[in-house]
Amino acid sequence: MNSELILEQMEIKDNTFARQFETTFNGELVSVEYSFQEKKIFLTRINGTENEAFVTELLKNIMEIAYERKLKVVPVFPKVAAFMRKHPTYRDLLPPGIRI
Repeated sequence: MNSELILEQMEIKDNTFARQFETTFNGELVSVEYSFQEKKIFLTRINGTENEAFVTELLKNIMEIAYERKLKVVPVFPKVAAFMRKHPTYRDLLPPGIRI
């Protein structure tokens, strides 16, 4: 599947009760768990798929949400940290003192 197509079709729900962003991939729920502290969002876990291209597009969308909400991102989950290392354009979302 073309990653541009994934991005265009991706709808992300912020389930504040479960503290996770949710979407679907191949009919299955995919979620990124989070917690908040002040103006920081801690991305703590990704559930539901191992598809790297989909996870990359999902995280790009979540980074854009962080920009919109003026949040700093703390990449607790290793896949999120790896994503931020591969995509340095999002490093300005890291809070001061956080290195990846």
